[in-house]
Amino acid sequence: MAIAAEPRTRAAPAVGGRSFDRPVQALVAGATALLVAFPLAPIIYQSINGRPLYDRVAALTLANYTRVFGSAEFWRVAGLTIIFALLTTVGAVALGAALAVLLTRTDIPLRGPLAGLVVIPFYVSPLVLAFAWRIVFGPQGYLSIWARQLPGAPHWNLDSLAGMTLVAIMYYAPYTYLYCAGSLGLADPQVEDAGRIAGAGPLRTLWAVTLPLLRPALLQSVMLTLVSSIELLSIPLVLGQPANIQVLATYLYTLGVLGTSPDYGAVAAVAVATIALVSGLVFLQERLVRQGRRFVTLGGKATRPRTLRLGPWRWVALAVVLAYILFGIVAPLLGIVAQSLVAILTPLVSPWELRTLDNYRQLFTTAQYAGSIRNSIILSVVGAAVGVVFIALVALTATRSDFRGRRALTYLSLYPRAIPGLIVGIGFLYAFLLIPGLGGIRNTLFALGVAFIMRHLPLGYGALSPAILQVSPELDRAARVGGTTWLGAMRAILLPILRPALFSAYILLFITFLKEYSTALFLVAPGSEVMGTTMIALSRQGETGAIAALATVQMAITLAVLVLSRRLFGVELRR
Repeated sequence: MAIAAEPRTRAAPAVGGRSFDRPVQALVAGATALLVAFPLAPIIYQSINGRPLYDRVAALTLANYTRVFGSAEFWRVAGLTIIFALLTTVGAVALGAALAVLLTRTDIPLRGPLAGLVVIPFYVSPLVLAFAWRIVFGPQGYLSIWARQLPGAPHWNLDSLAGMTLVAIMYYAPYTYLYCAGSLGLADPQVEDAGRIAGAGPLRTLWAVTLPLLRPALLQSVMLTLVSSIELLSIPLVLGQPANIQVLATYLYTLGVLGTSPDYGAVAAVAVATIALVSGLVFLQERLVRQGRRFVTLGGKATRPRTLRLGPWRWVALAVVLAYILFGIVAPLLGIVAQSLVAILTPLVSPWELRTLDNYRQLFTTAQYAGSIRNSIILSVVGAAVGVVFIALVALTATRSDFRGRRALTYLSLYPRAIPGLIVGIGFLYAFLLIPGLGGIRNTLFALGVAFIMRHLPLGYGALSPAILQVSPELDRAARVGGTTWLGAMRAILLPILRPALFSAYILLFITFLKEYSTALFLVAPGSEVMGTTMIALSRQGETGAIAALATVQMAITLAVLVLSRRLFGVELRR
């Protein structure tokens, strides 16, 4: 059956005056292009410049790439990064998919409460999770010391590649769970029923029918986890650096921050190589997801899927899921909260005897630490608001206008997925050094806010564009036919309808900005620190108690925002 293409509606002139539609759309597209190119161009330029950017005499050369790619250390770090990313991806995707199937398709007890608990790491910063695991399972961790007192108890070393991988799996598994649970919720149960009618048993149906239906979600999860683990800094920094284990992110951090004299050329060359690798993976992700859409089914009738009965095995499955939640999520997070309330967290002395509020006193009486909390809240409140407004204009221009560059605008909006947060910070630093007159805003909250918005532009766009596409174009088209401008139609028709989606996107950006740390590492200075950068600085000083207190404050703010947004406005976040 042929489907006629919808006629394109030309922009209607403003009633009684000139339409500002085209200038606004062009301004939005130009601002997006500038925002994305602003950190990229200086990195590329520095990578082929033999002198630092602040040196006005350039020396174009490929020596930076020759020096980096000729270094055995770089290839060792790159190889270890690939190994770490592959192990993390396999473990996180397998665990997340198994949890999704168990909690949506089987009769495992307590499915509702368990489904809420397994996604907790989604709302927690990976930096906080890394510190939490080290406090409980690290060399001097609470359970590590306790286990060493028991005869025949297993010993482990968290400061290792295996330890880094395990914690990364715990962090990324909820992402796969959310993708797969959402896909299972949309899949037509009649397809599974057909398999059973054909004679397949429950397990055979699960393997031959249900899992293939998950292929798009699994492909999306694989590529997301692979890309994210390549750019991950926090977990390798906290758990790998003590054992001299480096991946690309920590290698960049060491070259650019910890070194006595930063090698700007080498940092830029490594950054460009990382962007090229991640860009290729993102491109591959888009191709694979498009090909995988043929495995998605959505029935016209709402039918409830049959629950797979596990029999006695459901108690075994429950025990496994509870062990994952208890030891992978609850114990580390409770441990970091407990560490914030005691002088020393050890099983050798009762925590009640060592209780203290000194960690919180230190946190709120030290100007630098208290300032980092204030800065994070300001960036989250104001930055997320500005970000939502800007991203809404971008999404509306890309999806609900006849602007000629709308397809390119969509690509630009999603491209920052291929730029790791640490490299975004490097790029903004280099841009401030390169462009005269911008050095004064380099270490300000304004600069951090702009960098955060650029870094998480794809996240906001991905949260808003599906909601926009669900609104029939006939509504704003009717307003346009009546003589209203595009801006008037968006303001009067689309924005009121999209109000819940806008608020959800705001909460999502608020929490994301609150957790952000890697983008800020190259941009902060005394007075502009955020909570994540302060925790990293405290870790170099061995201030475990202050780290725990700051992490607890961050988690408390996140929890309060989630609870208030749900109870007052009925907002629930879904990625």
